[in-house]
Amino acid sequence: MKKMISGEGKKKAKKKKYKKRRQTSSLKKMKQTKLHFPAEHVSFRKWDLRKISVWGIQIVCACLLAFMLVFFFGQRVSNAGDSMRPALHNGDIVLVNRLVYNASKPKRGDVIAFKPNGNENAHYSIKRVVGLPGETVQIKDGAIYIDSKEHVEDIYTFEIETPGIAEDAVKLGEGEYFVMGDNHTSSDDSRMADVGNVKREDIYGKVWFVASFGKNFGWIKD
Repeated sequence: MKKMISGEGKKKAKKKKYKKRRQTSSLKKMKQTKLHFPAEHVSFRKWDLRKISVWGIQIVCACLLAFMLVFFFGQRVSNAGDSMRPALHNGDIVLVNRLVYNASKPKRGDVIAFKPNGNENAHYSIKRVVGLPGETVQIKDGAIYIDSKEHVEDIYTFEIETPGIAEDAVKLGEGEYFVMGDNHTSSDDSRMADVGNVKREDIYGKVWFVASFGKNFGWIKD
């Protein structure tokens, strides 16, 4: 009986020893084995780079287009005084189209922004074109005469009390314009010697939109 127990004990001890040896061997292998995590490589394919380039070009083009639209069509100028009432009031912010006169010439009825006598330090003056290059302008009996014919315009329905230098006929040279304010009783314009005829190179652009919120907000009537 003792021998049998002894034999079984030996077998158990042997199994235990073998199991322990296997566990030890496994632990050694685990220690020796280095954990390897494959590095993730972010690779941009050619079409990805092309797509990014296209987006970049589109963004740049959109920015340039926005800049050009603002620069040529949306230059902001403030109106000083009441010489253009009722179309414009003092302090109204207007948008000036700087590109239009590169393709065409100012026409009668246009509202323009210009620097009086080309003085760069002066505030922009905003007036309406009355006389065109080559024409003769005169104000007599409270009315405007262009080339000896009375000029009837809705904005000048009441009598012009101050003809200024236009009391005598004013001949407009090449590239010269005679301008007046709609509210001519309170306007320094081509009737005044210190303003005189406006030269084409001094015209900043055509005033086309009132950007100030209020009664006059919107397109300006030619």
